Formats: sequence, C-alpha cells, structure tokens
Amino acid sequence: MTTLSISLVTFHPDLPMLRDTLSSLRIAMGYALASGDLSEVQLTLIDNGDDAGLVELAQLEGWADIRLESGQGNVGFGRGHNLAMEQGMGDLHLILNPDVYLLPQSLSMALRFMREQPECGLLSPAMMEGSRGPHYLCKRLPSVFDLFLRGFAPGWLRWIFRGRMLRYEMDTEGDHPSVLWDPPIVSGCFMLCRAELLRQLGGFDPRYFLYFEDFDLSVRAKAHGRLAAVGDVRIAHFGGGAARKGWKHIKMFCRSARVFFDLHGWKWV
Repeated sequence: MTTLSISLVTFHPDLPMLRDTLSSLRIAMGYALASGDLSEVQLTLIDNGDDAGLVELAQLEGWADIRLESGQGNVGFGRGHNLAMEQGMGDLHLILNPDVYLLPQSLSMALRFMREQPECGLLSPAMMEGSRGPHYLCKRLPSVFDLFLRGFAPGWLRWIFRGRMLRYEMDTEGDHPSVLWDPPIVSGCFMLCRAELLRQLGGFDPRYFLYFEDFDLSVRAKAHGRLAAVGDVRIAHFGGGAARKGWKHIKMFCRSARVFFDLHGWKWV
C-alpha cells in the first residue's frame, strides 16, 4: 500500500479556484483509497501570503487533517514546496498547483502507474482536448528564441513559427501515445515524484524564486530516473502566462531564465 504526501503552495490565491482544486483532490483521493491504490495521505498547505482562513477553506472541502506552513513570508514556489518536503514525505510526493482540477480517477491511475513502473521517478499528467486525445504538459529544452516566441511574440510572428512552437511543446508526437517516456521537461503544476528521488535532488533549487524551477527539476531528475507523461492521468490547468501578469512577472521570468541557462547551457536559437 502506498503512502502519499502532497504539497500545495499559495500566494493570495483565487479562492474559488483553490476551493475547486481542493475539492477535486479530495474526490480523487477518496477514489484512490476506495480502490486500494492508496493507504495514507498527508496534505501540506504552504501559505506564502499569510492569508487567513485557508485552513478553514480546506476543511470545508473535506480536508479535516491538514498541515499548514505559514509565517515565512513569500519565499517563492520551489522553496515553499521544499518546506513541506522537509516536514516528511510519503512513499510518493505530489507537487500540485492551486489552479489544477483533477479528474476523479486521475490520482488512482497515477499511483497505479508508479507501482507498476518502478523505473519511473517522476510522473506528469495529460490535459484532454476534445477528440485529439491526451495533450501532454511537456516541452523540449528551450532556446532563448523559443521562450520569446511562446511568451512575448505578437500573434502574427507566432503564426509564422507555429511549426517550431508545436515542436517545442512536443505537439507533433504522432498518434499521441498513451505514455510518453522521457520528455526533456515536464510542468510543475502536477509532479508526482518518488520521495527517494526528491531527497537525492534536494528538492527544488532555491535559486529560482518563480518560473523555471520545474525545468531545472526535470533536467536534474533525468539523471536519477525516468520521466513519464501518462495519458490516463488527466487534469485541467488554468494557470500560466507570465507576460499576461504584468512587468513584475516578466522580470521574474527573465531572471529565472538566466539562472536556468547559466546552469544548463545557453542556447539562443
């Protein structure tokens, strides 16, 4: 039987969206417990904004036993998750965003895959897009030009380079396999990791305040185990888009991009 720990970092969250996330997580957890894929779960809420009432909100959504980390101020996304990991992890640890909605069977399917595929150290889910099948939250290693196109280029320029963008976002992988093994980068909105792997990696690199910490963790994780994007593990994700959030986020994005390229090699085009 598998034990699971979950960490969820918030900073002045959209409360209705967080409520939906917690509700969907509780339903998915209940399904996993009932199906025998899970024996024990611990949720840690890391409050980077010192917002009152978050524990009460979680309890209203069915989380009677919840661990809270607060009072540390805004230490950033990765360091926030590291605080939860330092308090102890289960056999598996789920890194989750407060803007993710889990389908009811998604957690059970993820836990089952990790049990059946011991070589997998980190699992990423899929988003469903109509009849197209699973759309994986994966990317190739970026160049500076790729990041500019995706985040900041005008629509007409993105249209000219749409083939390049599809390739960068790994949206040209043929018939959408049910499992995409060893993608270079997976999204930090939902990362199901083996606790042993996270201990080897030391969690997230604290040099990233926000953005690119998932890129960095993906690259480092591949040195210790395989990554897999699994089509049966399905979510909806409502976040992203640094450029749409204003100049403060653009500056953080650019600062973290520089840290990533300094550590893993610059690639301009």
